Amino acid sequence: MTALNLDRIFDQLFPICRSITGPGITQSLHILKEYMPLEIKEVATGSQVFDWQVPQEWALEHAALYDMNGNAIFSSEDSNLHVLNFSEPFSGVVSRQELFAHLHSIPNLPNAIPYVTSYYKPRWGLCVSEELKQTLTDESYRVEIKTKKYDGALRYGEYFLPGESQKTVLISTYLCHPSMGNNELSGPLAMLGLYEKLAQQTSRHYSYRFVVVPETIGSISYLATTEKQNLEHIVGGIVLTCLGGPHDKVSFKLSRRDWLDDSSSIDQLARLFAKADAEHYEVREFTPTSGSDERQYCSPSVNLPVIQAARTAYGKFPEYHTSLDNKAFTTIAAIEDSIDKLSLFIDCFELSHMTLQSTVAGGEPMLGKHDLYPTMNGPMTNKLSSDNALDSRAQLNLLLQLLSLFDGSRTLVEAVEKLDCSVMNAMPIVQQLLLKGILEKTS
Repeated sequence: MTALNLDRIFDQLFPICRSITGPGITQSLHILKEYMPLEIKEVATGSQVFDWQVPQEWALEHAALYDMNGNAIFSSEDSNLHVLNFSEPFSGVVSRQELFAHLHSIPNLPNAIPYVTSYYKPRWGLCVSEELKQTLTDESYRVEIKTKKYDGALRYGEYFLPGESQKTVLISTYLCHPSMGNNELSGPLAMLGLYEKLAQQTSRHYSYRFVVVPETIGSISYLATTEKQNLEHIVGGIVLTCLGGPHDKVSFKLSRRDWLDDSSSIDQLARLFAKADAEHYEVREFTPTSGSDERQYCSPSVNLPVIQAARTAYGKFPEYHTSLDNKAFTTIAAIEDSIDKLSLFIDCFELSHMTLQSTVAGGEPMLGKHDLYPTMNGPMTNKLSSDNALDSRAQLNLLLQLLSLFDGSRTLVEAVEKLDCSVMNAMPIVQQLLLKGILEKTS
């Protein structure tokens, strides 16, 4: 759970007509900046970023379809998905046949408006539900699309949260889709929640670099313009996408390194979570054929150890890239649950490189004085983990097993693998033992 009002932030961001450049993404970045100290950076129009070129800024003023009596059939005020994203301006009367050549719908999802883009080839277009399209039987219609393209910049947000080490964890998400929930806003909202939790920690081993980009061209621009040493410090990363849908598990798409049998520590941890807590986590193999910005971070010449985290993943739900990916489909409760699951994963990654050992010079620690052991012993208390925890000693037994393993030679990951236990059960115990000074980090 987070103290942020994610519901209100969702409502702030949802109506904005975003694209990969232009006032929509700029406005959205400034809203995010209200909740974390993002620095908004610019890459000028026309800049060569590896094999790509930064496009012009794009702005939508208004788009609508009218019948020949001047009645609006639909407009961008109804939904900003009604206009082809990055559409050229157009004004004129067209035949039904010509209109349909520029009108996009989804026949097998008749009540959905599709999200369609044309970033790199100039064309005009409108988008509509198949149901509405079937009512368009007149011979002629009037199209009005008022958009403009102009030189400016591509903008993205970045914030560096320092830790004890220069070694850095990258947390990246995208913000360029208009009026969609799971596929658009769940990632930035999850990033806000993770930032809040990490910023509140009194100590962090790793540093954290938060990046919010327009998808693909943004991550490419980020990689092309970021100092090489900052990229070299990245020891693991997570791309956040599709974290607000109904699926229960957080699903990790592994990195290219894992695909090439050179698994990184963050890949190994993702596999451990999927094995030890299969009800809550799963893994997907890396593929360069689909996904999000992990494809750029994992591209051969970059090859960072970056995985992707999703819940109801892209392409796995029919509402994907349509107007049906809305607040009825995307729930704040699911986003908050994703934040909690990812926060646990990151906390474990923080400890994964460290061996742990007891601070007690000899014998077992006296757990009772820390409220970690029953203070009364008898037939009626042998199912207690402490005076207040009746759980058939499950928590206490796991605690004692972990303490026995932590002799300065094992990490948390190695202990979990040895016990074949749940990371979700082991991690809170280890955190409590560290907080109470019973365990210490040794490397």
